[in-house]
Amino acid sequence: MRHSTAAVRPAAGGDPGLYGPGSVTWQCHGDPVMWIAGVRALYLQALHPRAVRGVMENSDFRADAWGRLLRTADFVGTLTYGTTDAAERAGARVRRIHRTLSATDPVTKERFPVDDPALLLWVHCAQIDSFLHVLRRSGVPLTPAQADRYVDENRVNARLVGLDPDGVPADTAQLAAYFEKVRPELAAGADAREVDDFLSAPPVHPLLVPGRNLLWRPLAGLAYGSLPGWAHELYGRPAPPPRAITRRLRLTGHMLRSVPAGLRWQLPPGHILKAMSRMGPGSRPSPYTRRTSASILDRPGRAQDAQGAQDAADNGGGFKTWRSPD
Repeated sequence: MRHSTAAVRPAAGGDPGLYGPGSVTWQCHGDPVMWIAGVRALYLQALHPRAVRGVMENSDFRADAWGRLLRTADFVGTLTYGTTDAAERAGARVRRIHRTLSATDPVTKERFPVDDPALLLWVHCAQIDSFLHVLRRSGVPLTPAQADRYVDENRVNARLVGLDPDGVPADTAQLAAYFEKVRPELAAGADAREVDDFLSAPPVHPLLVPGRNLLWRPLAGLAYGSLPGWAHELYGRPAPPPRAITRRLRLTGHMLRSVPAGLRWQLPPGHILKAMSRMGPGSRPSPYTRRTSASILDRPGRAQDAQGAQDAADNGGGFKTWRSPD
């Protein structure tokens, strides 16, 4: 199995961290559709009965919905854009917490550790699948080779949560094969349906309910709609027309990207701006333009081969450009 080539030499004498500006991950994780991708990952992860039970028994997400989402985003941001030391410390903290936790299997009533490698692998693969799927389907111009590279690079964060990188999918074909293998274990039980209800309408102050309904629900609905067909079947709701979801993802991505990146990146905790300060302006993430010789694109602007592949894949449910698990 090949090894990730995510890390690169610093562009301006700073520590590039575990990925660096030459990686697909660095260039793409600053895209605003990552919030939609993160919610999709939560919907997908909830379909593993043991994984979701571990969350239910050990998390206060019902009482601190937004805090949990922000902490997850902070963790991903630290791993992507933080220094090597910050990323390693964040991973060590997660491993330390997970070692102390266990949960009860909802069927067998057996106690199991939440850092069971099989569960960690499921959470990792559901996350990487969701990130890559939403990025590409919303219009980010990644070629199949770049998509493979993204999967390979993110074995780094699999190591940080306690997995052996050699046992983690290294390209999109291996990722798709993993989903085929694990699907018989998946189900939408009571825990998954509770997560579904929660993501549809997270608790907020009564005065904020109109804003939640206006802003959050459409994004959560889009995240749910982008799930593979088999996930819709497990949740027991008809899948929306795939082409309509693809159009909405592209429109939403276009709207979110129209907000100046410098403004978006001001939101806490500011990982990208800190990374650019450390690495220099040439490290600015952008999957659309050639900023440096390490740019992930083959030429400035949209990559025509990636765009053509996406145009051919607009049916969403058959989104096979990078061999998705649909």
